[in-house]
Amino acid sequence: MGDILALAGSNLVSPMVLSFALGFAAALARSDLSFPEAAAKALSLYLLFAIGFKGGASVADHGLDATLVLAIAAGAALSAVIPLIAFALLQAISGLDRVNAAAVAAHYGSISIVTFVAATSALTTAGEGFEGYLVAVAAVMETPAILVALWLARAGRAGAAEPAGGTEPGLWREIALNGSIVLLTGAFLIGLATGPSGLAEISSFIIDPFKGVLCLFLLDMGLVAGRGMRTGARHLAAPVIGFGLCMPLIGAALGLAAGTAIGLSTGGIALMATLAASASYIAVPAAMRVALPEANPSIYLTLSLGVTFPFNLTVGIPLYSAAAALVSGG
Repeated sequence: MGDILALAGSNLVSPMVLSFALGFAAALARSDLSFPEAAAKALSLYLLFAIGFKGGASVADHGLDATLVLAIAAGAALSAVIPLIAFALLQAISGLDRVNAAAVAAHYGSISIVTFVAATSALTTAGEGFEGYLVAVAAVMETPAILVALWLARAGRAGAAEPAGGTEPGLWREIALNGSIVLLTGAFLIGLATGPSGLAEISSFIIDPFKGVLCLFLLDMGLVAGRGMRTGARHLAAPVIGFGLCMPLIGAALGLAAGTAIGLSTGGIALMATLAASASYIAVPAAMRVALPEANPSIYLTLSLGVTFPFNLTVGIPLYSAAAALVSGG
């Protein structure tokens, strides 16, 4: 318990978490602090490129092996199973209708790349190594959750035999060409092609400034989350908020089990747990706008960004890291 509290305390006073807290508090206080949209997008693009490139270079250095294949398969399986658990739990406790419950479930089966990046930063600061190829697992975990959620939303309707997405011709393009997925995957492939030598060439761009850029990005995320909580909290009853705090723990437990079973390192297990515990607020909302326009964004966005994201950032990441050390004996 002491180790967990020490990790949590260290994370709570990290520059990244405090930057998020500043933005969140400023938004709740109705400050006029804001990021220009172009600047916020540039920060996002930088982080996606940096984490993708470093992951690809790590795979090039590590080489293709069974553990990598198993990790990708495990990520896809988690992304498909977690929405089923989330949907059943929401149906049991929340009172949300089928479509909104399915939309929320999709977010929890998918991943938050920013939570993943924050976890890699925390592990690096703690001196804990991890498998760089887990960025490929993150990219794989976007789509299965969306497909399962569409099936869940349609299963209770007349004519549910119609294939998911059959009436939304733009859905598959929205998923496949979502900017975050394209950049993350593309940067990963560039890193894979150029390897450690390519990483060394641009290390002054994607390694040294990384944490500073992450602080600015999380400051902006805090502003977004605070505004969402201020305007959307009325849509979240106590059981729904409870779900947003409990579901990450369920996902993390599944991620810990999967990471341990396939033989990941202590840091790798922590990252697999973090991926399974996180909730999307970029790729999935874009897909839901096309596939389930009747779902209420004030519910799924406020829950994923205003409840689960801060929980993972402040409490979840240290907890998952400590649990990974416990199950791995590290």
